[in-house]
Amino acid sequence: MGFLTTHILDSAHGCPAAGVRVELYRISDSEAALVLEAVTNADGRCDEPLLEDADFSVGTYELRFHIGDYFAAKGIDLPSPAFLDVVPLRFGIAEPEDHYHVPLLVSPYSYSTYRGS
Repeated sequence: MGFLTTHILDSAHGCPAAGVRVELYRISDSEAALVLEAVTNADGRCDEPLLEDADFSVGTYELRFHIGDYFAAKGIDLPSPAFLDVVPLRFGIAEPEDHYHVPLLVSPYSYSTYRGS
């Protein structure tokens, strides 16, 4: 069976983004159902896969990264409201036997993602 992981890198400071709250939602009929919440560790990763085994199934999902709180906790002087607060990434899982890795590269004013390995 496949599984889902994430990794957040703070590109503004050149380090992993530790302490970021991450929420995972399953999307059906445009409604979002919370699956889990996690917090990134010192390496910017979650300690366990976000989904695995029977829970890892075909469908549409959304990760919500609470980046505004992360940068505020680092003492970054942000405008109010911050340009980026919660970064939502909606993606599909089509092959439940694969590893889906969804990294986030983030700064206070930009982000990018891709399907990693």
